[in-house]
Amino acid sequence: MDDVQPVVVIGAGPQGLAAAAHLVERNMPVVVLEAGAAPAAAVAEWGHVRLFSEWPELIDASGARLLRASGWQAPAAGYPTGDQWIGKYLAPLATALGDRIRFGSRVTGVSRMGRDRLVDVDRGDQPFTVHISPSEGEEYRLQARAVIDASGTWASPNPAGADGLPALGEASAADLLSYRIPDFRDRAGFSGKHTIVIGSGHSAVTAVLALARMARRDPSTTVTWALRRATAGNTFGGGDADELPARGALGIRAKEYVDAGLVSLVTGFRVERVTHDGERPTLVAEDGRTLTADRVVVLTGFRPDLSFLSELRLELDPTLQAPVRIAAEVDPNVHSCGSVAATGAADLAQPEQDFYLVGAKSYGRAPTFLALTGYEQVRSVVAELAGDHEAARRVELVLPDTGVCGGAGLFDASGASLGGACCAPPVALVQVGRAPASV
Repeated sequence: MDDVQPVVVIGAGPQGLAAAAHLVERNMPVVVLEAGAAPAAAVAEWGHVRLFSEWPELIDASGARLLRASGWQAPAAGYPTGDQWIGKYLAPLATALGDRIRFGSRVTGVSRMGRDRLVDVDRGDQPFTVHISPSEGEEYRLQARAVIDASGTWASPNPAGADGLPALGEASAADLLSYRIPDFRDRAGFSGKHTIVIGSGHSAVTAVLALARMARRDPSTTVTWALRRATAGNTFGGGDADELPARGALGIRAKEYVDAGLVSLVTGFRVERVTHDGERPTLVAEDGRTLTADRVVVLTGFRPDLSFLSELRLELDPTLQAPVRIAAEVDPNVHSCGSVAATGAADLAQPEQDFYLVGAKSYGRAPTFLALTGYEQVRSVVAELAGDHEAARRVELVLPDTGVCGGAGLFDASGASLGGACCAPPVALVQVGRAPASV
């Protein structure tokens, strides 16, 4: 099959590696292009964070089958950190895939051979051209029969600015802000200092909990949690109603720390400007309120990088920048559910035939993506590319409920939510595990 054009997978994270494993299992040639120097480079950046799903819920079925052929044994139980996820599963899977993965290979563009996005004639008959900028050597391009973009959103964090643009002065103060969950094992930068955390998702809750534990040990450590919403609303999650107990426990503990006074919760704080006096940044809200701290941790979510896909014909939701067929299911303006129905090839299909966005990138700016959803996506997509349309249509996943499913919440109101149930249980026949944490 050396003369057969490969399927190119962009990204060697959990979904990219799973896609490659499924392609190998179906005897389809594959090239995985990874910008980082090692597999799961994005996961490595939050390797100190512990997942809230156990090991059986973190392993793709095809990846496991490939690894077992070489004597690998799956970890049986426990909640791994990101580093442990890499060391015990993702890195071994990358090793099993061998030279199908090209590290240090950043994709700078995807198009059709001899066709820009304006040209209709024979467009679908032309192979994809994937332009690559390697960490060493000259740029080059590959031809591909299909492209699966599993590059994620980790490299494109949202800014602190409340209007989706960097706040005034944010760029010049960037060295004083962090857009990732810090490694709090190094307490020197936080103990005895004041830290502001901006954001309301699981990443923000994780950071708030770590800082609150420091504050409990050292009263000179202070924590401010800044929310854009006028009310805490569903910030504390589903609690005991969450089918992932470890995830539900995050919100329970966060509320306990706020109630105990270890965390100051500030609502309706929408950053307009960032100033700094020396090494201490000050956040200025649109309503004129100010917060000054030693450290600011901005955990306001992520957005997809679509710049290298500009020559492809994509049909994306104008709000979320996600494939239109799944946008309504994941839109936080419509509901607040942390899990949604499984999505497959039919949901992810684009006007550009045989091009698919999968993984976190398929959810655009929505904050609800769960990694096991991505495993189901790539299983279905690879089945479709292999011509196994029945398998592509089949749903093989049931996702757990968060216990939070009552509407999106009124952004500016002090009331609880829009009301009404929003998320019917997903229709699926086979329970294959629960979802891992989003960080």
